[in-house]
Amino acid sequence: MDNDQLQNLPTSSTPEPQTQSLKIVAITACAAGVAHTYMAAEQLTKTAEKLSHKIHVETQGTIGAENIIPENILREADLVIIAADVKIDLSRFQGKKTFQCGVNDAIKDPANLLVEAWDKGTPYGKKGTKVGNVTFGTTKRKGMLSHMMTGISWILPLTIAAGILMAIANLCAFQTEYLDSVGDYTENWVLGERPFPQFLMDVGGLGFKLMIPLFAGFIAYSMADKPGLAPGIIGGWIINDNKMLGISVPVAPNAVIEPGAGFLGAIIIGILTGWTVQILKIIRWPRILLPVVPLMIIPIVATFAIATFTKFVIGPPIANLVLGMFDGLVSLEKQFAGTGYVLALVISLMVAFDLGGPFNKTALVFGTVIFYQTLATALANGGGYWDANFIPGTAAQAAISVPPLGMWLSTIIFKNRYTKNERVMGKAALGTGIMGITEGAIPFAAADPFRVIFANCCGAAVAGLGVTLFNVKFAAGLGSPLGTFLGYIQQNSAPFWPMAWILPIVLGIVVTATIAGLLKKKVVGEEAELLKTEQQTRADRRHSLWLDTKTFFKQPKVILQKIHHFFITYFRNHWQSTKEYWTWIGKSIAKYFVDKWQGWKKFGQNCHKLVTTKPKMLTFKKKKAQKVEVE
Repeated sequence: MDNDQLQNLPTSSTPEPQTQSLKIVAITACAAGVAHTYMAAEQLTKTAEKLSHKIHVETQGTIGAENIIPENILREADLVIIAADVKIDLSRFQGKKTFQCGVNDAIKDPANLLVEAWDKGTPYGKKGTKVGNVTFGTTKRKGMLSHMMTGISWILPLTIAAGILMAIANLCAFQTEYLDSVGDYTENWVLGERPFPQFLMDVGGLGFKLMIPLFAGFIAYSMADKPGLAPGIIGGWIINDNKMLGISVPVAPNAVIEPGAGFLGAIIIGILTGWTVQILKIIRWPRILLPVVPLMIIPIVATFAIATFTKFVIGPPIANLVLGMFDGLVSLEKQFAGTGYVLALVISLMVAFDLGGPFNKTALVFGTVIFYQTLATALANGGGYWDANFIPGTAAQAAISVPPLGMWLSTIIFKNRYTKNERVMGKAALGTGIMGITEGAIPFAAADPFRVIFANCCGAAVAGLGVTLFNVKFAAGLGSPLGTFLGYIQQNSAPFWPMAWILPIVLGIVVTATIAGLLKKKVVGEEAELLKTEQQTRADRRHSLWLDTKTFFKQPKVILQKIHHFFITYFRNHWQSTKEYWTWIGKSIAKYFVDKWQGWKKFGQNCHKLVTTKPKMLTFKKKKAQKVEVE
């Protein structure tokens, strides 16, 4: 679709194209709520502005909704675009022409998305309305993977917060002391003896306890909206409460969590709750009960049904099955040393395969599940924090930064195999990779999926297997080489401390960069000429630097004058930009308080008008009543 067609998009509901610009509002949200969300928003904004269309993009990430669509902009909007992989509340878009798609569609081809959204968008609110690949209403059911991704996106901040607090608790709970039985100094875990670490552990454990019921509740919410929340959360709590299920599991005195049905039980309960609420919605209730059906009847009936069914029918078997599975996994790892390596290999490949997609998120959640269950078992048996199974979680975190950093390094080493845009994207991939965000490699995989994905998987496998070989345990921090300094990672069994984490990841990055560079073809034509121009420019700069260096020794006064002029110009420009920035900040803050004051002032005027006009109305009614009596 070319620019002329895009610029002829209509601005009203009439099918004839017009030359006026569209007024578009959009929402972007990915399952994790981190990189995809903001990449999609940026791509939509840039493309729409380039084509002279007005757009306002709201992002719904891990920190909540940002840049929320104002009512006046929404009221005037011609088109609504929902680029999301999770459930979005569409109630405010009633009657608006709406189009829904995945977040990757907005990243890969935003120009085509704008055209497709206008061509295929339909007014929201009509039952059975099709928007993109999704049908609103109850005529078409969403996929189970989408429901689970919605649940994951809601509990991800809770998982991170709880895990980091527990890691800090353990960091504070270790003390070095001399033991006669050992004959040397050793680290002793004294969690229960220190109030503050125990408090942090209790808070983190509470987060892990809440994860299971909230996960079940938001799966049910994705399937059946708000009526599914209460039964889903309560059912999720019951299936993970061994005491309610009548299951005897050993628990340590100071244990903050205990083994249970875990995430598998939450998925089953969430899906059953969603189906149950959907069935209750189909029932034709008496007209007199309709106002209280969604608020009282459905939640009460569904909660009672799910709670009873969970406690007396499916709860104990599922909990015993999950506990048996994890006992079997522990037994396998003790009997066969290669089990951990196979697990790390599979997890690493899943992380690198779709770069933040369902496989990636499933691998990350699986690592959390394994850690959660094995930690509960370890604490129940009198063990400590480091006795949990860290293998899948550590492998996933080691592999997560390899694709973006590998593609960045490949654009540096193999410049003649990447276009100018790809070399620029490589610099962006460096920033995301250092922060442990795998989505930075998406543009490369989208342009050349077979070669890039293969290279990513190879490098990620090297990193995941490497940290497993060194017996590294990732508790919290950045899933990147910086994690060893900006995180809490145990790597005691390594040859020397920093390299147990850094070396496997760096080796994986080199493998990805090398394979991708060797498999890709050299650029030709215009791109080759651009590369030659860049190389010539860099050569000229190096030559100029060499001449300046020679001049410095021959005529130092000239060079010092150049340096002085450079710093004067730099600091002048920096001061000007800083001044403009803080001026803008000050004006924005002032405008915010002025708007608030105007709002409160208008509210006070309305209240005053109401108070002053009400007596007059009463007086008028009294006079009217007296007039009737006289007559």
